[in-house]
Amino acid sequence: MSEQESGCCGCNSKSAGNDKTPSVSVVASPNDNAEKVLNLLIEQMDCPTEEALLRHALEKMPGVNSLDFNLINRRLSIKHTITNTSVLIDTITALGMSPVQENVQPPNSVSMVVYSIENMDCPTEEGLIRDKLGPMPGIAQLDFNLMQRKLTVSHTLANHDVIQAVLTSIGMKAVLLSEDGKISPDATEIPPANTSRKWRLLGAAVTSAILAEAFAYIGGSEKAWPVMVLSAFAILLSGTGTYKKGWIALKNLNLNINALMAIAVTGALIIGQWPEAAMVMVLFSLSEAIEAMSLDRARNAIRGLMAMTPETASVLQADGSWLEIAAKAIAVGATVRVSPGERIPLDGELSKGQSSVNQAPITGESMPVAKTVGDRIFAGTINETGSFEYRVTALQTDSTLSRIIHAVEEAQGSRAPTQRFVDSFAKVYTPIVFVLALGVMLIPPLLLGSPWLDWVYKALVLLVIACPCALVVSTPVTVVSGLAAAAKAGILIKGGVYLEEGRKLKSLALDKTGTITQGKPVVTDVRPLGDDQAKALQLAASLAGRSDHPVSGAVTAYWKTQGNEKPALEVSDFAAIAGRGVKGQIAGKWYYLGNHRLIEELGICSADTEAALQVLEADGKTAVIIADEQRPLAVIGVADTVRESSREAIAELHALGIRTVMLTGDNEMTAKAIAKSVGIDDARGNLLPEDKLAAINDELANHGNVGMVGDGINDAPALAKSSIGFAMGAAGTDTALETADVALMDDDLRKIPQFIRLSQRTAAILKQNIALALSIKLAFLIMAVMGVATLWMAVFADMGASLLVIFNGLRLVRRMK
Repeated sequence: MSEQESGCCGCNSKSAGNDKTPSVSVVASPNDNAEKVLNLLIEQMDCPTEEALLRHALEKMPGVNSLDFNLINRRLSIKHTITNTSVLIDTITALGMSPVQENVQPPNSVSMVVYSIENMDCPTEEGLIRDKLGPMPGIAQLDFNLMQRKLTVSHTLANHDVIQAVLTSIGMKAVLLSEDGKISPDATEIPPANTSRKWRLLGAAVTSAILAEAFAYIGGSEKAWPVMVLSAFAILLSGTGTYKKGWIALKNLNLNINALMAIAVTGALIIGQWPEAAMVMVLFSLSEAIEAMSLDRARNAIRGLMAMTPETASVLQADGSWLEIAAKAIAVGATVRVSPGERIPLDGELSKGQSSVNQAPITGESMPVAKTVGDRIFAGTINETGSFEYRVTALQTDSTLSRIIHAVEEAQGSRAPTQRFVDSFAKVYTPIVFVLALGVMLIPPLLLGSPWLDWVYKALVLLVIACPCALVVSTPVTVVSGLAAAAKAGILIKGGVYLEEGRKLKSLALDKTGTITQGKPVVTDVRPLGDDQAKALQLAASLAGRSDHPVSGAVTAYWKTQGNEKPALEVSDFAAIAGRGVKGQIAGKWYYLGNHRLIEELGICSADTEAALQVLEADGKTAVIIADEQRPLAVIGVADTVRESSREAIAELHALGIRTVMLTGDNEMTAKAIAKSVGIDDARGNLLPEDKLAAINDELANHGNVGMVGDGINDAPALAKSSIGFAMGAAGTDTALETADVALMDDDLRKIPQFIRLSQRTAAILKQNIALALSIKLAFLIMAVMGVATLWMAVFADMGASLLVIFNGLRLVRRMK
């Protein structure tokens, strides 16, 4: 029995060379022959094009072990054993880039601090913080979570107080949550963005602005004292925060929306447009409030996951009584009782009773799952029928649900390709329009003698249009909505990059055991080669009972279900034969249970044995032979049953235009038979882990973007090399949940077509939002230059565009189909 298909549900970790997740590296050892790390800041490296160029030049250099790219922060860490690193610097310089060596820190010197920042909930604040903290010496990485208003800073500073000081200097209300990067669930509670007091002040500001417009219209003067007083009152009530943020942005040479709006309103006041200045500030503040309310909806999609676990649980006490205890205080090993209709508070293993559990909140399964003693249960799922007791296996902070929430938060904090493009575009677009506004204000009056006030007004309108708010906010909201929708369906996507790239998959490679099939082989045929079939089965079951291989388990289970009253025979000198099977002595005689290769090597294979093997393997079954030293006694056929969802999933993938290929360690005939039964395009058998990796390389060369689906350690190299790695059944595997690109929380392959369709919808909405935002900006640029657009119209248009793209993105929050 070959060990290649052993169903080990391990981690599908990424190899260092694949670099799908940016990280920070530190020096391993100061010894010349030990592995070291060269940390470089490369300003010209900010997209995959430069990454590919650097990979091609550096990857094959002698002494280079791995490359770790962080495109967001434009950093490259090279793990190497090279004595003189100047050769690396020279190679990069020859590519037209200017690497700057950063301070090298000793092992484990990178620390993480987490801040809660009350007034950081949109890309404007993120950009300000990133520009201020990013270039600071000692800052290794910034991870933003706008939904939870959290900032995680990885640093090598001796004292992190300087970080808080910088945040305070730019107007950020930062509260330290953690000095070690870990925070409790209680610390993640985020209050609504808008309070009742804020709405009352805004209501008063709106009323004052409308009255100012009315008095100006009735009196025919925009500089009458009632108009000016009402306008100033409206600006004071609604615009104080904007002016504060704008001043901080200008001090830090950051032309964000607050800076542009403060300049525009001040300019309108200077040229005497008091009511319009008030209306502009009020409309802007109103748009900010509505936008914050809309973002709260996206935030609530994640908060809804947190609310799925009860706060208390009924816990068994030492004296046999039951006591309600806070879930966060319950220790691993405690016994918890759950009644029908209750949500399960913590992860655990059922120890008494049985029930049906609705696992949809975790796995997305539509039907309740039967649970008996020994089965795993998950926090946040719902007990449908009977009462049961279970043993807690994880603290509240370490439950599967907690890790899902953490993964979604981390994923939404990473920048997707479209977001990186939009951010780069905004950095160029805003200064260009600002310069254009200056030109509009100065050139016509100075060169053509045109009236100053008219062209200053047009310039102010251009300043408002210069804000790329709708464009910038569209991508994170859309990505967060997609990630939250996928999590509800039991699909955990580990970053916006995978959400966007899923639609580009051209080929999908799938492991067989535990992926296409159940991973639980059963005996389907017994072909005796002698007179006593029962005796042959007893011998096989006796040997199989000493092995932990899945096929051995099937043989043992089959013997027990045949109603045989004979016990298993005593086996001595039992030994496994690598890649062949097992052997042992029974009643002083050697017996063998193994595959075709073992019987061939023993030199006892017969024509009858070959014929039986051929029939079974043609049907896609794994054949094992029980034999003594002289001859085979029986051939046993074992088949791994195909999952009910596999055929439907493969059909959906083909409908999406995706080629499918099965990669398995099982024999070629079995592979082709299983592939044919489910409709897979290509099948390759007898593959070792390195063979699967070679197959992925082949698919990448011939078909472009390739996904890999697997559930075991033997799939890890192929999963690492693939464009997107999918882990099956991640709800039962801690490491898969932590390391997969996309983790399918149950064993349903149909979730992969769901993921691809979600990726397509996400890309479509991102394109719609970008087109909408840019077209509105372009229209108002033209209108501003023509003198048609007014200040309040520009603000209203900007507000409308922002809300349109936000609500368009939030459509993804709805449950996936």
